Amino acid sequence: MTTMPQAVPARVTVGVDTHADVHVAVAKDTFGRRLDATSVATTPAGYAELLDWAQRLGQLEGWGIEGTGSFGAGLTRFLRRHGQVVVEVNRPDRAAPRRRGKSDPLDAEAAARAVQAQQGSVPKAGDGQVEMIRSLRVARATAMKARTQAIDALKALVVTAPEELREQLRGLPAVRLVQTAAALEPGPVTTPLAAARLGLRTLARRYQALSAELTTLDAELERLTATAAPKLLALFGVGADSAGALLVAAGDNPERLCSDAAVAMLCGASPIEASSGKTRRHRLNRGGDRQANAALHRIVVARLRHAQQTQGYVARRISEGKSKKEAIRCLKRYVAREVFAVLPRRADRAVAKSSAPSGVLFRDPRAGLGLHRQAHPGPRSDGPSGCRARLGKPDN
Repeated sequence: MTTMPQAVPARVTVGVDTHADVHVAVAKDTFGRRLDATSVATTPAGYAELLDWAQRLGQLEGWGIEGTGSFGAGLTRFLRRHGQVVVEVNRPDRAAPRRRGKSDPLDAEAAARAVQAQQGSVPKAGDGQVEMIRSLRVARATAMKARTQAIDALKALVVTAPEELREQLRGLPAVRLVQTAAALEPGPVTTPLAAARLGLRTLARRYQALSAELTTLDAELERLTATAAPKLLALFGVGADSAGALLVAAGDNPERLCSDAAVAMLCGASPIEASSGKTRRHRLNRGGDRQANAALHRIVVARLRHAQQTQGYVARRISEGKSKKEAIRCLKRYVAREVFAVLPRRADRAVAKSSAPSGVLFRDPRAGLGLHRQAHPGPRSDGPSGCRARLGKPDN
């Protein structure tokens, strides 16, 4: 008796090129053949339509999305809530558009191809306390920048103010200058003196309003970081600002970072191999999250000031022929190792959900991430014990 083979559903990989108003998607099978293409609106209804379209094509293996932290953030959260495997992919190589042209479907197809080649990375979850911290840090950064601009403009306006007003305000410290300028009464704006008083009062009150905003934001950030990562704040030299920067770099799902070398690479604290032929060398890593890198630097500076053992470590490395900058880079690598050990991890949050289809590409959080490669972990036997001290006050 002849048995007819049953049809096997196609295994589908979807690539999405994200934009502000429209997402363009292309589906490919396991052989790289293009199955279909579509575009949807960037709304919950559009996301549901896109998922329904992809499921009709076959068994979904994974989604490759450009910009999971910007235009693709909403779609990424929607797909993760529905048990889909989402992979963040970089934009296509600059040389490719010059060879074959540039269009949204081509970019989406390149995203799907990157997923099949396991060239993507696990995106940040963006649905927990770390996302809350990120939002407040964005508001704080802009308020800090605006406040700096306000005080600079205030001081510049004092320099060009009429003589009687300039003599009243010149030489005052910043706090007194703001208080005095905020109390000015310009009266009818009919003279240059009255206009200068109104301008100074406006800038001073703007500075005060922004200072009040920063006070509120700092209080909330301190509360959120203490709740999200108390062990990270307990490290010597780690304040709320540095902890917030490191948490934002790791995301709400830090389990996607499989080793301390991954954290160091993410923060730009791991040397990059630059060997060729008989030459074996490493160069400085200028990539990674620069705010997280700055946080590591602040932690090291605090330890250099207050931890005697860290000071001894730097002195020893300098005596061995390294510069102070090179010794600080070694310390930043050790701090990255400590940060990895205390990052909050939730057992109920798996990067690749168990409810994903059986043919899914990225079950292991390290798969396709690129961070599972050891990024020059550095020596482990001669680390500065001052890095593990638990005394002193935070750097910020």
